[in-house]
Amino acid sequence: MSKVKSIVMIIVFVVCLALVIIGQRNIGLQGLAMEMAGLVGLLTLLFVYNHQYK
Repeated sequence: MSKVKSIVMIIVFVVCLALVIIGQRNIGLQGLAMEMAGLVGLLTLLFVYNHQYK
């Protein structure tokens, strides 16, 4: 189960990072929304990762 969770977290990380990078290229509200969605995803991953070491 731990390996599956790690793989899912890696996939979500790559997708969120791609949202931030692609969002920087788009100027306007759509780009900002993409960057914010990516940022929320990255912060959520960080919270989930740190929660297990609490």
